[in-house]
Amino acid sequence: MAKTRTHIAKKTRGSTLIEVLVAVLLLSIGLIGMIGLQAASLQNNREARLQSTAVRLATELAEQMRGNRGVAALPNAAFNPYLQANATAAPAKAAVDCFTASCASPLDVARWEIDEWLQRVFSPDGGLPGARVVVCFDQTPYDSAGLPQWACSGSGDVAHVKLGWTRTSTDRSLAGAAAFERASDPDGRPAVTLPIAAGWPS
Repeated sequence: MAKTRTHIAKKTRGSTLIEVLVAVLLLSIGLIGMIGLQAASLQNNREARLQSTAVRLATELAEQMRGNRGVAALPNAAFNPYLQANATAAPAKAAVDCFTASCASPLDVARWEIDEWLQRVFSPDGGLPGARVVVCFDQTPYDSAGLPQWACSGSGDVAHVKLGWTRTSTDRSLAGAAAFERASDPDGRPAVTLPIAAGWPS
């Protein structure tokens, strides 16, 4: 009788240890899943923040252009500083700062506004990483597949602010450098395309 009890006690102790090990394994798998979910959530939050920043910046430039429409409606970049063929870095500071000095003409205001705006777009603190900017008059902002494109027709009476930046690829199977989509890539596309039409003079 005593031997039987000892045998049952040993079996019980062994089963309890296995159950604990299984529970620890399942808990570890769950924790790993939670860590992956948290990392994905942080990445998605970052992408959403950058998208929101880009839309805000594009809207700000649109309002500046509408406020200085005499210059902004000109199709020639020599007389319209708002037009940007392919900006990929912050420009030098404008010669005249309209906050600290008097801007003598709408053209001076335009030069200062676009330079100050580009400084914020390319700022390492609060700007867009690896940003690319195109501001142009364009009748074909989208290709035949309905996707936004960097190329501009240079015609029409609607200006477009096109912004792109380095983003995480939606293809989760990619790793390393291939896991990022860059605005400078040959097949890259604008992430934000904002048309500006209202307020132009006839």
